[in-house]
Amino acid sequence: MASRNKCLALGFLAFLWAELCTEGKEEEEQTCRLLGKFDLNGYVDAKNHSLVIGGLFPIHSRTIPANESILEPVSAKCEGFNFRGFRWMKTMIHTIKEINERKDILPNITLGYQIFDTCFTISKSVEAALVFLTGQEENKPNFRNSTGAFLAGIIGAGGSSLSVAASRILGLYYLPQVGYASTCSILSDKYQFPSYLRTIASDKIQSEAMVRLIQHFGWVWIGTIAADDDYGKYGVKLFKENMENANLCIAFSEIIPKVYSYEKMQRAVDAIKTSTARVIVLYASDIDLSPFALEMVYHNITDRTWIASEAWITSALIAKPEYFPYFGGSIGFAIPRTDIPGLKEFLYDVHPSKDPNDVLTIEFWQTAFNCTWPNSNVPYNSDHRVNMTGKEDRLHAMSDTFCTGEEKLEDLKNTYLDVSQLRITNNVKQAVYSMAYALDSLSTCEEGRGPYVPGNTCAYIPDFEPWQLMYYLKTLKFTTHDGRRIEIDENGDVTGYYDILNWQLDDNGNIAFVKVGEYVFTNSMFELVITKNTTIFWNTESSECPHSVCADVCPPGTRRGIRQGEPICCFDCIPCADGYVSQEPGQRKCKQCGEDYLTNAQKSECVLKEVEFLAYDEPLGFTLVILSISGALAVTAVTVVYVVYRHTPLVNANDRELSFLIQVSLIITLLSSMFFIGKPSDWSCMARHVTLALGFSLCLSCILGKTISLFLAYRISQSKTRLTSMHPVYRKIVVLISVLVETGVCAAYLVLEPPRVYKNMEAQNTKIILECNEGSIEFLCSVFGINIFLALLCSLTTSVARQLPDNYYEGKCITFGMLVFFMVWICFVPVYLNTKGKFKVAVEIFAILASSYDLLGCIFAPKCFIILLRPKRNTSEIVGERISTLDKGIQLTASSVSSEINNTVASTVLDE
Repeated sequence: MASRNKCLALGFLAFLWAELCTEGKEEEEQTCRLLGKFDLNGYVDAKNHSLVIGGLFPIHSRTIPANESILEPVSAKCEGFNFRGFRWMKTMIHTIKEINERKDILPNITLGYQIFDTCFTISKSVEAALVFLTGQEENKPNFRNSTGAFLAGIIGAGGSSLSVAASRILGLYYLPQVGYASTCSILSDKYQFPSYLRTIASDKIQSEAMVRLIQHFGWVWIGTIAADDDYGKYGVKLFKENMENANLCIAFSEIIPKVYSYEKMQRAVDAIKTSTARVIVLYASDIDLSPFALEMVYHNITDRTWIASEAWITSALIAKPEYFPYFGGSIGFAIPRTDIPGLKEFLYDVHPSKDPNDVLTIEFWQTAFNCTWPNSNVPYNSDHRVNMTGKEDRLHAMSDTFCTGEEKLEDLKNTYLDVSQLRITNNVKQAVYSMAYALDSLSTCEEGRGPYVPGNTCAYIPDFEPWQLMYYLKTLKFTTHDGRRIEIDENGDVTGYYDILNWQLDDNGNIAFVKVGEYVFTNSMFELVITKNTTIFWNTESSECPHSVCADVCPPGTRRGIRQGEPICCFDCIPCADGYVSQEPGQRKCKQCGEDYLTNAQKSECVLKEVEFLAYDEPLGFTLVILSISGALAVTAVTVVYVVYRHTPLVNANDRELSFLIQVSLIITLLSSMFFIGKPSDWSCMARHVTLALGFSLCLSCILGKTISLFLAYRISQSKTRLTSMHPVYRKIVVLISVLVETGVCAAYLVLEPPRVYKNMEAQNTKIILECNEGSIEFLCSVFGINIFLALLCSLTTSVARQLPDNYYEGKCITFGMLVFFMVWICFVPVYLNTKGKFKVAVEIFAILASSYDLLGCIFAPKCFIILLRPKRNTSEIVGERISTLDKGIQLTASSVSSEINNTVASTVLDE
């Protein structure tokens, strides 16, 4: 439709300027004449006025389609009386009269007006713009138009496409144009529209506000319907860009044709029906939206929430009770409402009898009261549009009832007389005042202090150039009658705020525009505010806020999986892999948990893994602690017994000092198991193995000293040559050397590659097993290899000494003890290797305790039994009585061993 209108405009230009030239004689000059004039309706009052302000208003909603059989261009006629546009036009007249009556604005200058009906079409807007520039009587602009008065500027043109078309012509001559309803963002481009300004916010602001509103209610899947004109296309374009920046998605985008097309309209209807989007942005004027609303009723499309643009949110043409089931609950942005003093009375002051030639007032009266004015040929209620059946209605719905002139406007309920929602109407008033304030500033300029260079000159009324007035308009700041501040920026735009309105039914069954919030936009702030104590009506089955998504938000524990070829709002929810979580709904990626964490069953949180170690407060750990302490106490008790009976033969037998060292070493080994219990740390890891190794080294080296003495005693008893036993000092040297070697290896172990705490996560995925990393296996083998070597020497020497006389059975006891010692540690190895977690530590502690109890019981239990329970056997005679063995005489006492071999006596001192 836009392209067709532009073609019509070009046709009208040709129609206006086409010349019919005739040739006569050679001396005769060519003459030109106009083929015709534009068919324009409007109002004019220019007599006795210094300046004229032009006005463009959509008093009709459409033009009658041209007869295709007529080839030459014809200025179309209009139909579809628009009460809203008629009120806007009357508001301009009322405002100009108000300004003329004021003494503080243009005190010595009066303003006139010339207003044309644009019929809400581009072609009529272009016609009116050309008439303003040329007066249809001139072949070049003279800015005096057909009234003869000087044209200061234009107010209008009542729609974005209309303003764009008119401004492209008016801008060529820099003629000021102040819009009141055109919000298209392209009009802010001063390169294309250098002389256009407006008192309404740009769609750039409104599209951002819509996205903010959508985000506020959590909607992500939005459909768009736009009028097939500059307003709809540019508005939706900006909206889509803002939606994309906010990571929101467009479900569908369709247009409402300017000229009814069943195919295009059905495409939009089908998109709404089939889409899962329950929230739809509707960018269209009320006039363009009217046939679309009928389609919604015809197809019974409900359960949708419409986001309305400022062009139709408060329009009485759409806000009808019969449309509420389909458009009820609509929420959108509206220009702030205000009251205009004196306007209501002025609107009521209209009657056809005042001017028989006022065809617009006559048509208003006929349409409002559905009657025919006497002696009038003015048609009304005609409709040449193609209806939904595809047929064309060319009938004039003329009424058989004649108007009497006595009809009362008070009985009417239409948009014209409704002053409860003065929004765009107020913009008309401020547009006129903008022009007046600019003219006032121009008229009060003082020579030498003017804004124009060179010389700081001034301009004067009426002889000023359009660009000189534009200077004052572009720097204009003033306060309106209701206290609002109007400031026009360098792009010709204004700041302010939107009312956020919600369609609800009042008690009388009429649609009420309930304010539920505001969107404030200034140079430094953009803020959406929804009133908390206001109930919003939602036109849904549940009467709750609609749920408009392509796919529900993925719950925690899942991530969004993009569907190939679909918008980002359409996705599948994929569970997070093991070890990964998503804690917030709608995450695109799952976050990997740290090595100390595992995922819960829902994959929504990283849960600290259970840290496993053998603790003191658990039954197993507590039991082992009791066994360790009990063993240490038992060894202490044995030591006490030995100290008390330290001078008895049995205690002195086979080196009393070594026995005390063995007891000390057993206490060390028993208590070293305590280092294996509790939460491991670096110091406990180093202490446990080193303490155990040194304890066993001391114990086994002392036992080795004893077994060597027994081994030599046995050799002496069996030898026929003179042999001497080991001196007690040498036994202690053996112990010292063994312990020093062990200490040196342990020191190197701790310095070079000490054991550290190790978090074992391989054994069990759900647990962290705190254990000690041995560090260097070579050092560990060396440390305990020394103990194994000492144990082997003890076993070898004591296995020979076990054949000593029965009354001295220490050799047999040590032999049995070492046998059990080896059995414990041999069994320990496979069990330890096949055990995991804290039980592995428990096995090691059990082996330590078992081997320690074994040595304690086998070495010291028999002696303590005799000392405490059989004290009569603890005598030198019993311990050292002479026993005949074969042909040898051997006496083993606690103090000496006497051997008679070949009539010689070898005195062997076993203990001093």
